[in-house]
Amino acid sequence: MYPEIEPYDHGLLDVGDGHRVYWEVCGNPDGKPAVVIHGGPGSGAGSWWRRYFDPSAYKVVLFDQRNCGRSTPDAAEPDVDLSTNTTAHLIADLEQLRTMLGIEKWLILGASWGATLGFAYAEQRPEAVSEIVLFSVTNTTRREVEWITRDMGRIFPEEWARFRDGVPADQRDGNLALAYSRLLHDPDPAVREKAAQDWCDWEDTHVRTHPGWKPDPRYDDPVLRLRLARLVTHYWGHAAWLDDGALERDAGKLAGIPGVLIHGRLDISSPPDIAWRMAQVWPDAELHLVEQEGHGAGGATTRKLILATLNRFARERQKFDH
Repeated sequence: MYPEIEPYDHGLLDVGDGHRVYWEVCGNPDGKPAVVIHGGPGSGAGSWWRRYFDPSAYKVVLFDQRNCGRSTPDAAEPDVDLSTNTTAHLIADLEQLRTMLGIEKWLILGASWGATLGFAYAEQRPEAVSEIVLFSVTNTTRREVEWITRDMGRIFPEEWARFRDGVPADQRDGNLALAYSRLLHDPDPAVREKAAQDWCDWEDTHVRTHPGWKPDPRYDDPVLRLRLARLVTHYWGHAAWLDDGALERDAGKLAGIPGVLIHGRLDISSPPDIAWRMAQVWPDAELHLVEQEGHGAGGATTRKLILATLNRFARERQKFDH
């Protein structure tokens, strides 16, 4: 990966509803524009994302989605209101940020939840997207949420039983994400903290399907646990407020946009058929299924593919400019 770089510009964008979204720009001010769409929801745009881009070739925009990272208010605050944090709001924030920065078209790099948001944004605003690079691909359908919160219990039965039993007995057969969301907003801080720990324990379990897995140290931070658990359950409990199957159904809107989808064969919590199905209906998509790797960017082959793809798109832009 490329060396660490620092942003040359940053700020807080007032997007309405009391939200201020943190953004930063790094790399070459005259380079090829790209935007990073982080996962979670709620992970925030860590500085490691910058290292995928050749800083001499790209103008890279990172932003923290509503209520996470350096954006305000923080989802971990006791009385935070998440009602104005939906997929539609995040798409509007992306557009406001692109307009504010004077960018005509940008490349999208996203992962996990960021793939869902990347697809949703690009299908609404295809004229604003030059290329799409996504890894650990998701669509956040009801079936996917049910798979993660229930069916993965067939892989990790003991751990899932603990996860299920973290909610009241009369809610265990219903929407587990919403059940946890209610606990995470309970007036009692002890109830909130236990629910955040239980949720994040399961988050760290269902991705544990590939060689070399290690526990995610982020979950040692109680503030991050609450922030992430609240945002994930908020989005999963409502299947991201997307019509079920809409992203796959509307993938034809991406025609003409070059895309690369990278997915670990051992990513069982977000099964490879999600990326495969999107590649079947998006005419310009190139699919890479990576053997012996799982969810996220931890695998060496996944990282190499991301870097090679971004370098290729930068070279193609340079050829066009000349």
